[in-house]
Amino acid sequence: MPPLPSHESTRSVAPPPSPDAPDLSPGAPPQSDAAADRAARADLAHGTEESVAAQFGDSAALNQAASLSPFAPLSVPVFRMLWLTWVAANTCMWMNDVAAAWLMTTLTTSPVLVALVQTASTLPVFLLGLPSGALADILDRRRYFIATQFWVAAVALVLCVAILAGGMTAPLLLALTFANGIGLAMRWPVFAAIVPELVSRPQLPAALALNGVAMNASRIIGPLLAGAIIASAGSAWVFVLNAVLSILSGLVIMRWKRVHTPSPLGRERLTSAMRVGLQFVRQSPRMRAVLWRISIFFLHATALLALLPLLAKGLEGGGAGTFTLLLASMGAGAIMAAMFLPRLRQAMARDVLVIRGTALQAAATGVMAVAPNVYVAVPAMFVAGMAWITTANSLSVSAQLALPNWVRARGMSIYQMAIMGSTALGAAVWGQVATLTDVHVSLGIAAATGVVAMLLVQRLVADRSMEEDLSPSRAFKAPVADTPPGSGHLVVTIEYFIDPARAAEFRAVMQESRRSRLRQGALGWQLLHDISQPARYVERIEDESWTEHLRRFDRVTASDVALRDRKLAFHVGDAPPRVTRWAVEQ
Repeated sequence: MPPLPSHESTRSVAPPPSPDAPDLSPGAPPQSDAAADRAARADLAHGTEESVAAQFGDSAALNQAASLSPFAPLSVPVFRMLWLTWVAANTCMWMNDVAAAWLMTTLTTSPVLVALVQTASTLPVFLLGLPSGALADILDRRRYFIATQFWVAAVALVLCVAILAGGMTAPLLLALTFANGIGLAMRWPVFAAIVPELVSRPQLPAALALNGVAMNASRIIGPLLAGAIIASAGSAWVFVLNAVLSILSGLVIMRWKRVHTPSPLGRERLTSAMRVGLQFVRQSPRMRAVLWRISIFFLHATALLALLPLLAKGLEGGGAGTFTLLLASMGAGAIMAAMFLPRLRQAMARDVLVIRGTALQAAATGVMAVAPNVYVAVPAMFVAGMAWITTANSLSVSAQLALPNWVRARGMSIYQMAIMGSTALGAAVWGQVATLTDVHVSLGIAAATGVVAMLLVQRLVADRSMEEDLSPSRAFKAPVADTPPGSGHLVVTIEYFIDPARAAEFRAVMQESRRSRLRQGALGWQLLHDISQPARYVERIEDESWTEHLRRFDRVTASDVALRDRKLAFHVGDAPPRVTRWAVEQ
């Protein structure tokens, strides 16, 4: 194998300076206390994810010890505590959604306004998910999680006051439902990023399935509580209980003693963190495939939930109790399916689970479109719950495995944005279709088109890439300079000499390098070919600043190291590929 290039060797080598410049490599004698301090900070930057990697890694011991039981993650005390908190938080969410949806039916008979309750609760996650995910990656996740709980509590209190004062209207209800959705937008990405910190990688699918159980157990508990309270005391008291549970959940999270380790490079700027998150997802074929699938699924599946209050009213003897029963049946089906998910994952590939789950969801929706009474509707909702969690869990596991820890909250926030954006759009679309035709026709169209759309996506956006090893690596040492560049972009050039007979292969591998550099946060990438010297290629990478350049070294994964070795296999020069770093003058 040819020598390692200086920017990616196991010994850090400084940018090629003038011949009289001192040796700045970390292995050389220190030039000054300041230089030594900078070298120590750069080295420390690689350790910010080690505690997470130790829990999330793929060691053989963890793989052998991990239980396939769906309840294995509950043996971890911190996960158990936060999972119970998550059950309470989701119970509050379902209580709020049920009370708001039913309250809207008393304020208006318009199918569009009833369906827009679902849009108002989910649209904030689409609009604010990425900033929330970026904040969850750069702030103390524990404190951020606590803040979200108290936000939800405050919104619930305002809802309660508005109802008791007799000033509730359909537009005001939509506005306050939107405000409650802001709390969901803040809360979901941080919890999704926390889960892999708490359990080993082999237990991650079971932990995510338990999160689905929490969601669906709350789907039973929340509507039952909300229905009972609405029937006996009125909608206002649902929001009072919602506020109390949200406050208690915040107090429980305060018991979590997570230690936040700030990066030695300092906190990322919010705009830069958002850009990098979007860039990572855009350059990840696996994440793009997951986002297409989850968007198509929820765009069509949401028709059933968005129009369920009207379906419940239309059934024989239908009312608030019927609506609650149907939601509880769906939750019970999801919990039942979660118990069998480990066996299903062993028996079928993820794509197979997704397409079969989509087909089952469509079948259940079709039955609901023609159901005459609860005796037909309850089993259909039970099956819909089973299909819902099977599909959503399969895609959620795929998303988690496609994300390294440093960008996990941002990646999962984009995943959640896809869910909520497609849910909000689906609720509006199917509500409008129901207005133009009727509820039953709208559900029938959603069921038929959902299966067709998923089959097309499975064919056109196939996930053919191998699963990457995204565990952090310290193989690349960050450069150290006595006088780091100030503000302004930084350009790195790497010079390769390639056998012209292998140029096509080299270009294909360099496209992978492009995706890798951009996923790490580089602003731009180019591959230059010397016209007068056909064997000479120059890889050009542009970074936002010197600090952002150093952050890329902290984001290197085992997969990046393997890619480096593949690139070096093409280099035919006697010396390592020449690396030069340029500060862009303003």
